[in-house]
Amino acid sequence: MTGKVAKSSERIVVIGLGYVGLPLAVALARQFPTVGLDVDAGRIAELKAGHDRTGELDAAALGKSTLDLTDRPADCAGRDIYIVTVPTPVDAANRPDLSPLERATKTVATLIEPSLRPTIVFESTVYPGVTEDVCGRLLEEHGFRRGRDFRLGYSPERINPGDKVHTVDKIIKVVAGEDEETSEQLERIYGAITTAGTFRAASIRAAEGAKVIENAQRDINVAFMNEVARIMADAGVSAWDVLEAARTKWNFLPFEPGLVGGHCIGVDPFYLSHLAEELGHDPAVILAGRETNDTMGRWIVDRLHSLRDERPGRALVMGLTFKENVPDLRNSKSADLVGRLSELGYEVSVADPVADGEEIRALYGRSPVHLAGGEYDLIIGAVRHADYEKLSPAEIDGLLAADGVVADIKAMWRGQRHGFHRRYWSL
Repeated sequence: MTGKVAKSSERIVVIGLGYVGLPLAVALARQFPTVGLDVDAGRIAELKAGHDRTGELDAAALGKSTLDLTDRPADCAGRDIYIVTVPTPVDAANRPDLSPLERATKTVATLIEPSLRPTIVFESTVYPGVTEDVCGRLLEEHGFRRGRDFRLGYSPERINPGDKVHTVDKIIKVVAGEDEETSEQLERIYGAITTAGTFRAASIRAAEGAKVIENAQRDINVAFMNEVARIMADAGVSAWDVLEAARTKWNFLPFEPGLVGGHCIGVDPFYLSHLAEELGHDPAVILAGRETNDTMGRWIVDRLHSLRDERPGRALVMGLTFKENVPDLRNSKSADLVGRLSELGYEVSVADPVADGEEIRALYGRSPVHLAGGEYDLIIGAVRHADYEKLSPAEIDGLLAADGVVADIKAMWRGQRHGFHRRYWSL
């Protein structure tokens, strides 16, 4: 790629070019000689062709970037700074899965030039202690001594997929180094790419803790809204009507009920709860929130099935990604809707205007349908995609059977609810 000439000779490698790594790498390349490394050769080929499958950057932004791209770790040997941005998921038992982070750390170990004393920075979500006790130990197992041959740092990622306002160049970057020199280096590096400035955390562990509680806090607040929605449903009151009134109070927090999936809010609380349990603390509030949010999809379907007098029929789930206007299907709770509908005997169709059709077929075992024709007994508006918000009641009515029900989980058609000629339901 060609474009601006970098302003500093400090050489940086960003490892992992997903939602977090790619925008960061492009931003860094405006100021520093930067290489983006991803082991997915297909991903690198797409980026070189100007296509970002995550939708975070367009072809113009990629085309004018000075970022070098490679899938070969050997191309990244002997650099000054390595920034690791790989995913940190959970396993089937909801325990932290650090294997991607450990693999990336071992890769970095093969690239270190001790005479340069490179700084290894981690942005992946972890619980306090992982950067130093897990990643640092892995690096030392390759014969390096921390402080002498390499230094550690942490700067929690705060990427919000699909958000074009709070981008990496406009948000405060929390930084923490293992010593004063490293902290100053990270303040300078990250400070060069964001207009919002940096915040130096008291320690690497404090920075790790800040990251893991940010999403856990949101998860708990949404869980409260979901519990409120269930209570209000039994009381015959719309949760959205309740929220509309409550929001008039100056210090009311405007969280909303709904499906909580994705690779951050639906995952990070398990990292915090894992640490709590390791320390002998019962994370009752954290896990209660997770339980509420993880069962919300099943509760919604059961509620709708009861509304239909427990008569299975043809159902359409509109929206399969984990959030609006992003193509990412990972850990989407729409899957819970599809699974529960199938368990109850419904013939389920799915649709999504932004997700890749092949990925949908691979994950859901069915091809996405177009919103044309059809006589569905139940339509569930699961994700507030911009394309779906534009639909009129008449267009949605046209997809429904005469006694069909439209379920509007995210209240995207709430302002038009009186225009429906079929039964309208929302939280």
